[in-house]
Amino acid sequence: MKNEKYEARLLHRDYPKSDPYGSLSMPVYHTLAYEFATAAEMEDAFCGRTTEHTYSRVTNPTVQHFEERVKEITGAYGVTALNSGMAAISNTFFTLAWSGSNIVTSRHLFGNTYSFFVNTLAAFGVEVRFCDLTNPEEVAANIDGQSCALFAEVISNPQMEVVDLMALSRVAQGKGVPLVADTTLIPFSHFTASDFGVDIEVVSSTKYVSGGGTSLGGLIIDHGRFDWSRSPRLRSVAGDMPSAFHYKLRREIHRNLGAYMTPEVAFQQSLGLETLPVRYNRHASTCFALAERLEALPGIEGVNYTGLPDNPFYEVSCRQFGNLHGAMLTFDLGSREECFQFLDRLRLIRRATNLFDNRSLILHPASTIYGSFTPEQRKLMDIKETTLRLSVGLESVESLLDDIRQALSYL
Repeated sequence: MKNEKYEARLLHRDYPKSDPYGSLSMPVYHTLAYEFATAAEMEDAFCGRTTEHTYSRVTNPTVQHFEERVKEITGAYGVTALNSGMAAISNTFFTLAWSGSNIVTSRHLFGNTYSFFVNTLAAFGVEVRFCDLTNPEEVAANIDGQSCALFAEVISNPQMEVVDLMALSRVAQGKGVPLVADTTLIPFSHFTASDFGVDIEVVSSTKYVSGGGTSLGGLIIDHGRFDWSRSPRLRSVAGDMPSAFHYKLRREIHRNLGAYMTPEVAFQQSLGLETLPVRYNRHASTCFALAERLEALPGIEGVNYTGLPDNPFYEVSCRQFGNLHGAMLTFDLGSREECFQFLDRLRLIRRATNLFDNRSLILHPASTIYGSFTPEQRKLMDIKETTLRLSVGLESVESLLDDIRQALSYL
């Protein structure tokens, strides 16, 4: 998707109703309930015969406008905004999965996603089948009639593995299961997931979209391309509708789980959408330049960034993401102790979690995000004690390098 199309379609989307004051920004509708002129109008709204709002746990004008803006720029069939990226993942799989079903995925997952699959869903009778997502034959061998989805992160966090989405899509379509992808690490302003066969996107809008770590949010983006009559869970409601998934999600799951985005967050993230292409260009360009420079610094054992030509995933990353490969990299030092000493010496880069804040953020994944996992689990997930994860902000390359050099000088 070209940036100029993104910006024009985003900035000039009309409101569903005219604002009496001519506001250029969608107002924050900080309300819970909505009044109706008649009992009949109220019945029609609650029974889904009209699109009027009934209660802000279900829909809200400010949140709906944010959803419609995302829908416009992604070309999706439907978008649901929730209060975190994990809410997006959990709502997606409570819509797709059933007791006795299985999810086919990789062990290279964000820690809470892994925990949700292995611990939370297991209590509801859902199996997780781990395999190498870079091996389509192995993936195909793990999918059967009880598989509810094939799930992948487009760039795994923090292992930096890039899957070939078209190859996975061919496997998924041939087996009759949807391809669900977490696309958080590459924003939809620069990457159109549906072009690579993704059926459902989940996004932590806390990251790039929020505009500098302003707010928590998540998105479920349904591209309306999967034939849901092939899903044992959803075939009974598929009928002639474009997406039984979106219908089930909006009419039941998200209403019952109560994780809808708040109007205040939708307002903040709508503003974040407007500057996303500009910020992402700066984030990703700086990250690439920094990755190149880090490789030459003494004390750094290795740099993992998919935009580097010697990276094993460089070719597939270029094919899917173009010339911008995201704003997260990892690098290794000699030991866990060196990682801690390095972190303690930093003066500019912040020791904090989150990704794609305006400030650069760094952490030691093994002792933080994966700190509650056993050493055996971390080994299976390729989480090393020597790895540091760096989310590159809007500072200059030289400022970041100066801070890294001075911290390394003490080792």
